[in-house]
Amino acid sequence: MSALPNMHHAEPIPEEARAEIERLLQSGDLFRYTAPEDAPVALLEREFAALMGSKYALAVSSCSAALFLSLKALGLPRDARVLLPGFTFAAVPSSVVHADCVPVLCEVGDNYRVDLADFEAKLEGVSAVIISHMRGHTSDMDAIMRLCDARGLPVIEDAAHSLGTVWGGRKIGTIGKIGCFSFQSYKLVNAGEGGILVTDDADVVARAVILSGAYEHNWKKHMARGDNRADLEEAFARWQNRLPLYNLRMSNLSAAVIRPQLPQIERRVVEGRRNHDFVAERINLSPWIEVPEKLGPEERAPDSLQFNLVGMSRDEMRAFADTAEEMGVKVQVFGLSTDNARAFWNWQFMGEIPELPRTRAMLERACDTRLPARLTLEECAGVADVLVAAAEAVMGETRAYGT
Repeated sequence: MSALPNMHHAEPIPEEARAEIERLLQSGDLFRYTAPEDAPVALLEREFAALMGSKYALAVSSCSAALFLSLKALGLPRDARVLLPGFTFAAVPSSVVHADCVPVLCEVGDNYRVDLADFEAKLEGVSAVIISHMRGHTSDMDAIMRLCDARGLPVIEDAAHSLGTVWGGRKIGTIGKIGCFSFQSYKLVNAGEGGILVTDDADVVARAVILSGAYEHNWKKHMARGDNRADLEEAFARWQNRLPLYNLRMSNLSAAVIRPQLPQIERRVVEGRRNHDFVAERINLSPWIEVPEKLGPEERAPDSLQFNLVGMSRDEMRAFADTAEEMGVKVQVFGLSTDNARAFWNWQFMGEIPELPRTRAMLERACDTRLPARLTLEECAGVADVLVAAAEAVMGETRAYGT
């Protein structure tokens, strides 16, 4: 069995970032609005918008902040109902609550995607939709957009895990009205913390910019010199002094860490997909492990691996996770890990927790493990060997391997 690296280590930050950070430390210009123009955060926004093919981008303190600002920028009334999948991270319904709205959860199937029948049934009375591409798994965005467009409902894409993923030729995060991305340490681009939203709607981005903390006329620093964006300037002027300031800005230091990583995204996507598919194919041979198939139009950019355990009791699933960790691969079973922030029944801040039997059943056998793009195929083989061996150690050779 191959030696396993520390799965939680990220790739080194590019050398170019170090020089820029040193320059910022020498100048002390860490605040995005100190410079009259072309601050690192402003440059990041332009570069990221160009990368995504979007008109506008706003860099903020986290993806959670981007989700919150997206909801506020839509101008939703207090207690507006926002529909989202029951399989997501606790920060997503938290952003809804923080925006004075009410989260409504829909079922998610064994393949980690939105249950479209339950989704459609719960659209009545909803004012907006957040689609979490949880752990990079894309739900049927064609069907979701048809249902939402027919009702005039804005869709926010929580693409925290999906930078680089493509659906039917369109980049995830650009299909809905607003897309939100994360730069937290375990994402494709790592700044420790940080987030960004993209949109083609001038009014939405103008509201989000002011809400994020562009006091007085600092919104002017969100437009490059020579930009001919009368619609954007009019939108900023329209909302000047009419919105509260939540101060969720990104600092120049974070932008300096992020910008040199943008050219690395394409390579990381290719290597992450290679690693995921290599391990998935090997562990799928075990009778105790199932990796759900992706949907047809999806080209994934995975940096982790999810799979379902088959034919195991709760005690056996816990023993599998313990055995895999002893052998060098940390695995969590979403629904069996104490106080897991991805298990909807732990979101007690919501008040009344809905019953989602399909989602609960999935979470109680769905496993999650890190699988960074930086791993070699030899290291990936070691990960696969551990997972298969852990299942065999717990279940024994009760039936022929591979059948």
